Amino acid sequence: MNRITPLILAVALFMEQMDSTVIATSLPAIAADIGAEPISLKLALTSYFVSLAIFIPLSGWVADRFGAKTVFRWAIGVFVLGSICCAFSDSLLTFVLSRFLQGVGGSMMTPVARLVLVRSTPRNELVSAMAWLTIPALMGPISGPPLGGFLTTYLSWHWIFWINVPIGIAGIFLVTRFLDDVEGRTERPIDGVGLVLSGLTFAGIMFGLSVLSLPAIPTWAGYLGVVVGLVSGLLYLRHARRTEFPILDPKMFQLPLFRQAIIGGSLFRIGIGAFPFLMPLMLQLTFGLTPFESGMTTFIAAFGAILSKFGAERLYAAAGFPRTLIVTALLGCVFLAVNGFFSPATPHWMLMGALLLGGLCRSFFFTGVNALVFADVDEKQASQATAINAVSQQLSIAGGVAVAGGVLELSSNLHGGDLTLGDFHLAWFVIAAVAVCSAIPFARLPPDAGSDVSGHKVKSMPKSADTSL
Repeated sequence: MNRITPLILAVALFMEQMDSTVIATSLPAIAADIGAEPISLKLALTSYFVSLAIFIPLSGWVADRFGAKTVFRWAIGVFVLGSICCAFSDSLLTFVLSRFLQGVGGSMMTPVARLVLVRSTPRNELVSAMAWLTIPALMGPISGPPLGGFLTTYLSWHWIFWINVPIGIAGIFLVTRFLDDVEGRTERPIDGVGLVLSGLTFAGIMFGLSVLSLPAIPTWAGYLGVVVGLVSGLLYLRHARRTEFPILDPKMFQLPLFRQAIIGGSLFRIGIGAFPFLMPLMLQLTFGLTPFESGMTTFIAAFGAILSKFGAERLYAAAGFPRTLIVTALLGCVFLAVNGFFSPATPHWMLMGALLLGGLCRSFFFTGVNALVFADVDEKQASQATAINAVSQQLSIAGGVAVAGGVLELSSNLHGGDLTLGDFHLAWFVIAAVAVCSAIPFARLPPDAGSDVSGHKVKSMPKSADTSL
């Protein structure tokens, strides 16, 4: 494996992951500059996630048809173009449309990057390679808010988008110069009906969950979006069973390791998806920290993600996928629940220490689960696996924010008043309880599951001596 490959892919993914959250702390400044209300500007967040939901299912087919390396370069270019349009936006409509364009690029970057990595990496080195891709996925949402606050405070909000331009140009150059060509594997026809139905499914659910968790328009529209998404999903499953080449093949879930990795990873992400939403709010509303101070506090979790890179490969080789995923999932949920005991009186070093260890456990878990997804997937199925995995990630993260937001709203309504520290504590306990269920699918796997990827060797029981004459 070309050792520079995961690093190049990680840079592009960090840009996409960071940008999906970087505008959160800059919404008031952007709204004031373009003449919109901050609450209405949250539609820009929704449009980005809806764009991801629509175009991620298409990523596998596009990569197979035109080549993963070519598509990855174009995805970076579209993302940079969307960033430039965001910086030039002067109204709510242009800003929302620009974020949608960014989402088109982002929808291709993440799944196609994993496809490039899987096709260019020997299976026994996949855990190590995935560790580099796990780091930006965890660092991006954590580093986005403090970076956005810093750039907005000391420069202007435009810089949170201008900064993507040199990074994107460098990324395109590095991909062209150093990545090997990964050509398309199939020439299967496009499933137009499936693309429309899957787009309605994921866009409806993502839109609905985003509206319910970040209400910028009436909540009934959010419930309607979820219903439309679920109905479209049922129609898609019926269509996929009758189609030779569905855009997303449900038969992939017949692969046991792929199925358990998707289910377990999705349950865990419901808890982790709520973290960037709950923690800054709790620190700002109940601890009295400024946005920048809360961002610098939560940033310590990113160091845990970095530290995991140096031990992930050895850990999975020593203990195997099932055992390591169960332990890291349980520990990760413990550190989610621990947040429910923090208060302004908690020593700051203790808070940051828990965030550091929580980030370390989460990074170990995601490194393994992202590799396990491909453990029983052959090359012809790799593009399907990356697309389904990317969709499940986005849906579970949105679900985590929706669950956390729903708990906060329900709890505050019960006592009638503004959000209190107790409301946040309850939300932490609920999402930790949901996320802890992620250990169940891995407990059903044999100890040697995915051993050709992890490198784990299960010791066989010694045979009893034959004393017969």
